[in-house]
Formats: sequence, structure tokens, C-alpha cells
Amino acid sequence: MKKNESSRRRFLKNALSLSAATVIPTIITNKVSGRDMPESPLASANERVNIACCGIGSRGGDITSAFYNTGLANIVALCDVDMGAPHTKKILEAFPDVPRYQDFRKMLEKMDNQIDAVIVGTPDHSHFPICMMAMAMGKPVFAEKPLGRTFTENELLIKAAKKYGVVTQMGNQGHSGANYFQFKTWKEAGIIKDVTAITAHMNLWRRWHGWDTGMTGFPARHPVPETLDWDLWHAATSHHEYDEDFVNGQWRCWYEYGLGALGDWGAHIIDTAHEFLDLGLPYEIECLKADGHNALFFPQSSTILFKFPARGDMPPVEVTWYDGVDNLPEVPEGYGESELDPDIPPPGNGMIQPSKLNPGKIIYSKELTFKGGSHSSTLSIIPGDKAKDMESRLPEVPESPSNHFANFLLACKGQEKTRSPFELAGPLSQVFSLGVIAQQLNTRLVFDLETKQITNNSAANLLLTGPAPRKGWEQFYTL
Repeated sequence: MKKNESSRRRFLKNALSLSAATVIPTIITNKVSGRDMPESPLASANERVNIACCGIGSRGGDITSAFYNTGLANIVALCDVDMGAPHTKKILEAFPDVPRYQDFRKMLEKMDNQIDAVIVGTPDHSHFPICMMAMAMGKPVFAEKPLGRTFTENELLIKAAKKYGVVTQMGNQGHSGANYFQFKTWKEAGIIKDVTAITAHMNLWRRWHGWDTGMTGFPARHPVPETLDWDLWHAATSHHEYDEDFVNGQWRCWYEYGLGALGDWGAHIIDTAHEFLDLGLPYEIECLKADGHNALFFPQSSTILFKFPARGDMPPVEVTWYDGVDNLPEVPEGYGESELDPDIPPPGNGMIQPSKLNPGKIIYSKELTFKGGSHSSTLSIIPGDKAKDMESRLPEVPESPSNHFANFLLACKGQEKTRSPFELAGPLSQVFSLGVIAQQLNTRLVFDLETKQITNNSAANLLLTGPAPRKGWEQFYTL
């Protein structure tokens, strides 16, 4: 038996033994068949990809619907630790006869031969074990952004994707939109060149704004909803008593479970620059501002500086990140208006509160300055008279042949390559992990690009991996 196959089987045996040893409610409905489940329109039955969806409420529900609406997928399994809660009912009602599980390990074990690919729309802290198990089983994986919560989790996800040779995609959907193809085309044509600085900004209201920044401990215990398996919700992280400010999107507020505004929005703002400027990892990261700094949850506003080295004939780049309602960056003369990208999904409360400056970026090169929004928003050259002078030199930009969800499914079928595979999305997510460490400790970090270690702060270096996984989840962290 080949070494990779032997380690794969050992990993799966350990994961499944944990599943069997843990008493977790499992809900199974009718057997999957073409008659028992809703079939996507458009594509014929033998052309569709059978997908299992982990996380079916809120954003997880949105991406479940998005995959179904491509016409290229059948939904063959649904999994959520809070199965039957109000935020999962929309998907459950849409797919009433599809098998349901609360434990992803049991779902993958029982339905292995019926699943072609796995979709992960769970909180940040639980992306990692689901992805690792699915890839070890040879399943293509689509995971929401950011990939893993820690630097090490992202490193292992990159290595696992390469080891198991599966199709992967991170869910920063703008990476299949107009901005992706424009940035690529303008870079190849020499319009975007010699970039030296990028300002990235996200100044919308966040869930933790207005919280008591003097908080020294997690909230007091509250009754656990009957529909929720609270122990399984934690995955590999340490167990805390239940509070509603941990779930339904509130997990993003806490360092222990999410990556804050940077991890949430950075993948929609910095992604194309990171890929096409070949930024890789920074050698220095400094938290310049952290108003309302707290050891448990994210600041009210933050400014984080990332320094990237020269790459080939490209000069060093400094990326400065701004978040917080009133923490606005300076904008250059001739900036004009800031528009909100229409592709931004609405938050849980159904509305985006307006900001003085909508999410986006300003890219400074030696000759030109560009401004852009988030997600699929295209870049424009500023000021306007410079844009008019450049108009005749701008190359034609091709349209996207597929949205981000269809791109993944077509890649599963061997017809396209994913645009945000783990080999690209993993290092981008590592940038966010490093930024959050600097933010959490409110300090400056020096990062060795060869050893991938933080050399000036031992406490920060330990946070690259974070606390050890709790008992029973260790096998997910070994390749």
C-alpha cells in the first residue's frame, strides 16, 4: 500500500472512531435518488455534481442555494450542528427529502459513495476539520473564506490539497467576477505595474461595535437551544458555556472563533492584488491602531500595516488595512465617489448600514493610481483626466465564463480550473491570520519568510498554531 493511501486510511479511521464514540443526534430522511430529492434544472442528471452541504443557515444557506441555482448540482446531503433552528428552515423546506445530519463525520462516513463534493459554509473555526476529512476521502471541497482560522491550519490545508490532489475553491465569489478578469488583463498588459502601496478599507458597522471593551471573561452560561449540539459546534476549539453571542454570525466577534473584519472582508478586497502582484507572505506586520483593544474580541477600529518584499522585478509593497466606522483612510485628490458593490450579500439583519467610505482599495503605482471597491467591483484610474488620457490604451477585458459556484462545479467535472484554489487562497488567508495576531497583541511582528516563524515575539509565534486541539480532534492536524 502506498504511503499516502496508508496515512489517509489511518486518518479516516481515527476520525470515524471519534464520530462513533460521540453520541450525536443524526437525522436521516429518505434514501437519495433522482426521485426523492429536488434536481437542479438545466443540466441533465448525469452532468450534475452531487454535493453535501455543511452549514445550511445564514451564509451557508445562501451558498447552498447558489450551487443549486447553477443547474450543475444535486443537493444530496445536508449537515448543520443546529439542524431545525429557524435559520436552517429555508433550506430544509426547499429540500425536504434530502438526508440530514448534525455530525459531518457521520455524514461523510455513511454517504461516501453518494457524495461527489463537499461545501463548507460553517463558522471560521470549524472549516478546517471538515475540509481535512473531505479531502482525505478524495472529495473536492468548496470552503467559505477565510480558509482556516490559524496560520498553521491554512498551511495544512494547502499541503492537504496538494497531497490528495482534489479540486478546491475558497468562497470569495468576486474572484470569479469582473475585477478578477480586469486586474489580470491590466497586469498582463502593463497597465498595473510597479505597485508600491495599497490602502484597503472596510468601514462598515461590525457586530462587536459598542461592546464593553473592559470585558475580561466570556459571557455567563445560558440555556442551550434544543436543536443545537453545542459540544460539536466547538469542533477542535476549547469548550465554553453557551451564549447567543457565540452563534448565528456572532462567532466572528471573538478571536477564538473568527478572523474579524480583516478575515471577513480582506478576501473580497485584497484578493486580486495578492494573486496578480504575487505578494505571498509579509515579512513585517504592525498593528498601528487598535481602539478599544480587548483580549477576547476585536477592536472598535484597527489599522494594520503589512510589508511585502520585492518579488522579481516588482518593488516592495506596503498594504495598510483600515476598519472601524470612523477610522477612514486618506484618499487621493480626484478620488470622487465611493460606490457599494451590488454583489455584496446582505448581512443577517437584512441591510448594510451606510458608511462614509464604502469597502474597497486604493492602489498606488509609480505612474498611476487606481481605486476600486470590493467583491467584483472593477478598478478605475484616478483622477478622471488621467483616466481619459489612458482610455485608448486600455485592453479589452474578457467576461467571466462562469460565476464562482459554477466554476467550482465545472472544475469538479474537469472542464475549468478553479480561480481561488487553496494553493492561492491559503497564503491569502495566512496574511489575515498574521494580521489578526498583530491585532490581538496590539504589536509589531517580524516574520521569517523561510522558516515561517515570528522571530521577535514568542507569544505571537505560539499563536501561529494556537492552543492544542481538544481531545479527540488531534488527528485532523496530522497529514
